Amino acid sequence: MCYALRVMKLKPLNANVIVKAITESEVTKSGIVLPDTVDKEKPEKGEVIAVGEGKLLDNGERAKMTVKVGDKVMFKKYSPDEIKVDSEEYLVISESDILAVIE
Repeated sequence: MCYALRVMKLKPLNANVIVKAITESEVTKSGIVLPDTVDKEKPEKGEVIAVGEGKLLDNGERAKMTVKVGDKVMFKKYSPDEIKVDSEEYLVISESDILAVIE
């Protein structure tokens, strides 16, 4: 089953997942909060916004996706493709590049 993004009609294909990056404010040891504009590493966590139908198997069926909309996930740092839709930034990730679901 495929889900559409809440704000727009963007549907990932096959085993792709659309994720909204989770940005965490960084606090120094002295209590100073560094804003998101400070040069940081690429994100590695996000919330699943939409999932594709699953990988097409040799027998013509689709493999079940292991993540669902609303899941918080960790993924490989340099694997996502960044897209911008209606001034919002999203990441498109292959399901195989998702490392874990955060519980």
